[in-house]
Amino acid sequence: MRRKEFEVMDQEETLNFMHEVSFGVLGSIGEDGWPQLTPLNFVYYEGCLYFHGSHAGQKMKNLKSDNRVTFSVAKEYAIIPSYWSDPKLACPATAFFKSVLIKGHAELVVDLKQKAAALGAFMQKLQSEGGYKQIDPLDVDYIPQLKATSVVRIDISEMSAKYKFGQNMQEDRMERITEGLVERNLELDAETAALMKAYCPHHRQQP
Repeated sequence: MRRKEFEVMDQEETLNFMHEVSFGVLGSIGEDGWPQLTPLNFVYYEGCLYFHGSHAGQKMKNLKSDNRVTFSVAKEYAIIPSYWSDPKLACPATAFFKSVLIKGHAELVVDLKQKAAALGAFMQKLQSEGGYKQIDPLDVDYIPQLKATSVVRIDISEMSAKYKFGQNMQEDRMERITEGLVERNLELDAETAALMKAYCPHHRQQP
């Protein structure tokens, strides 16, 4: 069951997360009727989600047969050990994360100008420092590459987000976990503690 306290309805916050994360999992329907999951890079651009690859392959066959897809994006911020909350029981062990789930329809992009725009958005996301010639559909060096690469656009029908940072916890447990994160000080622990304060109702400032 989906916990209401973990659902995030702020569209701007969700879109910022989609721009931040570059890797997700595509769900397509296999020819045998079984779901197939494919991990891949993606970019969110002008209200749609794009990915690229070869013209051949099982996922392309799946999409030609049935273009209904799901797409999942997730980022784990911290594993929370049980003993921060209870010295005996394993039950309090958990993980804090952000996730987005998309439902939509996949369409193959054939126009070279649209392909170039989508791949340009990829490069801006994954290589923002530059170091390459802008992708131009009229550039003779790029035309063969654009024709050889499949670009797929997912037209989004539904998008939902779930962020878990202890919103359902009592204040005293929240404080113990925050202290544990600060003391442990792994790469994302400080950011996790800040997100706990941002999402937890105990720490939100009243209007």
